[in-house]
Amino acid sequence: MKTALLLLAGAVHALSVAWPLDFVLTPGQAVWWLQLASLALLYGQLERASSWRSAAGSGWLFSLASLSGTFWWLFISMHTYGGLPAALAVLAVLALAGALALIYAAACAIFFSLRPAGSAASVLLFAAVWTLGELARGSWLTGFPWGAGGYAHVDGWLAGYAPWVGVYGVGAIAAWVAAGAQQFLQSGNVQRMLLALVLALPTLAPLHQGHAGATSPALDVTLLQGSIPQDEKFQPGTGVLDSLSWYGAQLRAAGTSLVVAPETAIPLLPLQLPEGYWEHLQSGFTKAGTNGRAALIGIPLGSTVDGYTNSVLGLKPGQNAPYRYDKQHLVPFGEFTPGLFRWFTRMMDIPLGDFNRGGLVQNAFEWQGQRLAPNVCYEDLFGEELGARFENPAAAPTIFVNVSNLGWFGDSVAIDQHLNIARMRSLEFERPTLRATNTGATVIIDHRGVVTYSLPRLSRGALVGKVQGMGLDAATGWHITPYADWVSRFGLWPLWALMLAVLVLAYLSQPRGRR
Repeated sequence: MKTALLLLAGAVHALSVAWPLDFVLTPGQAVWWLQLASLALLYGQLERASSWRSAAGSGWLFSLASLSGTFWWLFISMHTYGGLPAALAVLAVLALAGALALIYAAACAIFFSLRPAGSAASVLLFAAVWTLGELARGSWLTGFPWGAGGYAHVDGWLAGYAPWVGVYGVGAIAAWVAAGAQQFLQSGNVQRMLLALVLALPTLAPLHQGHAGATSPALDVTLLQGSIPQDEKFQPGTGVLDSLSWYGAQLRAAGTSLVVAPETAIPLLPLQLPEGYWEHLQSGFTKAGTNGRAALIGIPLGSTVDGYTNSVLGLKPGQNAPYRYDKQHLVPFGEFTPGLFRWFTRMMDIPLGDFNRGGLVQNAFEWQGQRLAPNVCYEDLFGEELGARFENPAAAPTIFVNVSNLGWFGDSVAIDQHLNIARMRSLEFERPTLRATNTGATVIIDHRGVVTYSLPRLSRGALVGKVQGMGLDAATGWHITPYADWVSRFGLWPLWALMLAVLVLAYLSQPRGRR
């Protein structure tokens, strides 16, 4: 019964990040109260654990269900498109989830060992250890923070804290509230009064109301979504020709001041393109009389001598050479393969490679008074890395641009989860986001994290809309959020230090016999 309850609670946690069903709730919706309920159930089990081993087992079972339920769609890329036998693909997903769940198992064991049983302090300790687990998952072996609990609150009453503390801080507050609610139900009258005060603290409205103003008139933009089937995308006779034809025509025909094509929209290196293709495409944006149009285009670059990059090229009138952004945070097993695992990737028929990394902070693409900051695919999971671009507020991005290809994962909840991730980034930094993707979600998100324009997923089309760059405060000059301010200078270390300080205090507060 206990095992089933923990697995159910973990599955509920996965559902909270983006609801996958067209039943009761809206598909793709982030469900904050489900996330709180799932953590409250876990906390209740930890309070009743008989040993640190039992607590670790509870944390592992919960996290195994949560993580495998969150990124189960990796099965699609490995089996459907990679040709890996179904059983091995299932085992691979479970193995990844099980390995990452060990982090949370350790966190729960530490909680059991240090907790002041039945007190309000245990609520704070649980929030600290859980947040340390989230931070560790986001950094271990380059990090895979997909499905962090804070994303469930992108539409919830804790979303106002995102510009202050970011997604991990929101997750910490959520863990505090979830544990406090469970403790409240279990406690006596006096303790309930104290816990009511503890629970009230995170619900106070943030003082920061947002002061970022418009930087210049809104940009007219076109975002392209080619919906090229993933099993054809890199095939010379089918998907490559389709991509070159459709994206080439759409880029030349777009009548807005900016047009964005997704990750590897042009699926060949420039030297591999048909004769005259790139020159003709480039001249449509750079030569005189092009009516002031610019483009950001996803394309691979490099050679066998220099290595390869997953890049975005920017074209605009009057430039001597195209703008270039190279992806910095590469995908393990997709864009680089750890040496010990090459045997595994050789079992799949997927075009993998070892790509070169771009710099952490690269120049923005400046166009019509805006500083557009590209990022590629899952780079926008790492808000602390995007935050590094805000160290100099006067040169900080005014608009984020994400180019992605989630075609590897079919018509799955991965599309909705990634959309909520992008919305959280807009909340954290109070900057709008343009998302041009191969299969979805191709959208425009404003600086409040609200989707203002969107295309249907898995459809071919061009999304035309407006985006308002943000960042200029009339009274104080260039504005960045409190989160952008501290994360640009210190990364996530302040959160690490704060949560570790709670653990140290919990340890020092224990009777000498328990140390």
